[in-house]
Amino acid sequence: MLTKLSKTIEDKKKNYAKSTASALLKNGTLIEMLYQPDNHKTMYCVARDGKWHYADFYKSDTLNIAPYKPENNLIQNKIVLLPSDVEEYSSEAELIADIQSYIHKYMDIPELFEKVSSYYILLSWVYDRFSELPYLRVQGDYGTGKTRFLLTIGSLCYKPIFANGASTISPLFRLLNDFRGTLIIDESDFRFSDEKTEFVKILNNGNARGFPVLRSETNYTREFNPRAFVVFGPKLVATCGPFQDPALESRFLTHNTGQNKLRRDIPINLSKEHQEEAQRLRNKLLLFRIRNFHKVYIHTDMIDWEIEPRLNQIFIPLLSVIQDETMRDEIRLLARQFNKELVMNRGTAVEGQVLDIIKDILQNPNTKLTVKDITDWFTDRYGDEYQRKITTKWIGFVIRSKLNLKTAKSNGNYIIPPSEEPKLRILLEKYGLDTQSENKQSSS
Repeated sequence: MLTKLSKTIEDKKKNYAKSTASALLKNGTLIEMLYQPDNHKTMYCVARDGKWHYADFYKSDTLNIAPYKPENNLIQNKIVLLPSDVEEYSSEAELIADIQSYIHKYMDIPELFEKVSSYYILLSWVYDRFSELPYLRVQGDYGTGKTRFLLTIGSLCYKPIFANGASTISPLFRLLNDFRGTLIIDESDFRFSDEKTEFVKILNNGNARGFPVLRSETNYTREFNPRAFVVFGPKLVATCGPFQDPALESRFLTHNTGQNKLRRDIPINLSKEHQEEAQRLRNKLLLFRIRNFHKVYIHTDMIDWEIEPRLNQIFIPLLSVIQDETMRDEIRLLARQFNKELVMNRGTAVEGQVLDIIKDILQNPNTKLTVKDITDWFTDRYGDEYQRKITTKWIGFVIRSKLNLKTAKSNGNYIIPPSEEPKLRILLEKYGLDTQSENKQSSS
């Protein structure tokens, strides 16, 4: 009796199909979920070697999965958008032109950002071929087209997850982990500071593979059971202003909205036609994924040694999906502009100002880099900019903790010793300050 019961339970487990939106098998087979609203049906597109067929489920010796049911709340309420079929396109150039035309029809953004957004959409459909990703962002006041950006660009991305209006952030971790799609999110939807903190965790961990977010869960016996949620993937973000963390800021390709009057040919309200056009393009983009997933790779030969490593990390995946050499050149110029802004912003921070003082002191080869002298010079040059007292303790903190330079005591004063000069030269270059001076510190 017990043996028969155990066998029945085991058989049920074998026949149990896990609800899954997509899968990549070891033999290279892609399994992608489709949703056909007219037929009220979900199914799989199973593709390998550029060919595909449709299936109601997928079962093998090691995998037993089924698409989410069409009654699923996320699908019914269009929280997650999916292709409905595989649709042919003649060439990648035509596909990009169709995407850009769609964006131009419903949005008023500069032509370069239209192109960047078009290629970002392509990138989202093969994002799981890369280890690092940039984020796409619009930034500006309310009523400047940020929501339109999220709806228009987001509707074409790979398995877009629309989190707009989410009451809490907790469901986002599960959505990202289970669907592995593109997060479409407006920062203003989070009302509380703790929600925004969790949102920043997703952004900080989500641009590089291998950095899941750990969250606490309890099982049915109330036993503590921490779980890792994968948040890696492309993201479209709308914010009112920049983030305080410069490292996080460097991950965004950003357009500032509200700088021009709205074109009169742009529809004020989105109609059903907008959704139908997006559906057809998603179907074509699924074919793009089928044809290109195993062809796309990171082009390390595109590294630009004139910009910082972090910027190379976010721009090279985008460059790797671009075939048009003219467009590649435009993106490279954009990357260099980002690099200039990054260096300029560093220069206006307190660390950059301290380095600016150090650079000038270095012009005199007989002057030691004492923390006291740096503080005095800083007070004279920048003291009016700060509503606090400039002390040697604070400047010493900036030197040691912000710039990671060592200090040593010499004749009763703390100095930056000559041994730190190689590190100092690298910092001066990083902050866009003059590094060509051949003057060196005198030895103590």
